[in-house]
Amino acid sequence: MQQNRNIQIIEWEDLDKRKFYSFGVFMTMTIRATVYPATLIRTRLQVQKGKSLYNGTFDAFFKILRAEGVRGLYRGFMVNTFTLISGQAYITTYELVRKYVSNYSKDNTVKSLVAGGAASLVAQTITVPIDVISQQLMMQGQGKHLTRFRVKLKTEADGKTKMAFGQTRNMIAQIFAADGFRGFYRGYVASLLTYIPNSAVWWPFYHFYAEQLSKMAPSDCPHLLLQAMAGPLAAATASTVTNPMDVVRARVQVEGRTSVIETFRHLLAEEGFWGMTKGLSARIISSIPTAIVMVVGYETLKRVSLRPELVDSRHWVGTLGGICC
Repeated sequence: MQQNRNIQIIEWEDLDKRKFYSFGVFMTMTIRATVYPATLIRTRLQVQKGKSLYNGTFDAFFKILRAEGVRGLYRGFMVNTFTLISGQAYITTYELVRKYVSNYSKDNTVKSLVAGGAASLVAQTITVPIDVISQQLMMQGQGKHLTRFRVKLKTEADGKTKMAFGQTRNMIAQIFAADGFRGFYRGYVASLLTYIPNSAVWWPFYHFYAEQLSKMAPSDCPHLLLQAMAGPLAAATASTVTNPMDVVRARVQVEGRTSVIETFRHLLAEEGFWGMTKGLSARIISSIPTAIVMVVGYETLKRVSLRPELVDSRHWVGTLGGICC
């Protein structure tokens, strides 16, 4: 299709990096703010024993909203925004590795798979300490008894308690006191085993769904629409396949476990097969809008970040030289 239409893909060297990073931070921040409540719910569901607190995604949403308010759905969000750094590191690594791999292969899927795996490795190295802290904060409130750490509470005049200022600093101090520097990288291996396969699974399914949809759709159906449908389908598939490891990752990081294999065995023995599906619907709910924005938004980001002298010579084809996790 690209050859028939004589369309050139927007590559890394074509971009105005200042625009690219400025718009990229805004786009990433918007996505994270939108899906954060689902991320918090997913974490609480994955860590709780059985159905001790919540019966599912929507039950958790309404219970948290009723008991803790909107702020309860955004516990740990401020520290989580530091993952913007890892997001930009992901994008940069993705594009640079993609450019390097293009010297050996022109296949877009191969370039995306290799670049996606490398980018996930770099991003998780930055993200895991932020995740460890933000997840401990997520578990405060109703889920405070599910974590090893508790932030300071302040008693009001009416006898009610609320979170005291400086809870992030307090949480960092508790983690360091209990586990040292290594505590901030608890679950690093589990994170790699979750997110690198997630990228590897996402790309083949994305291309598969796009191809199948193109066969079923009318000839005049916009290619962008097909991609916008294929992205969420691929995200849902990848989330389903990698969810067991994501549950293990959450438990390792929140409960302070040291062994991925032992955590997996314990979860299987305690809650059976269904324990592996904990938080899956919340994970899919958060992955679908992310996938749509990644499919449509990332290439649009590259388009508006083109160097001025190249605007008339490059055309957006929706090849998705973008990111998926």
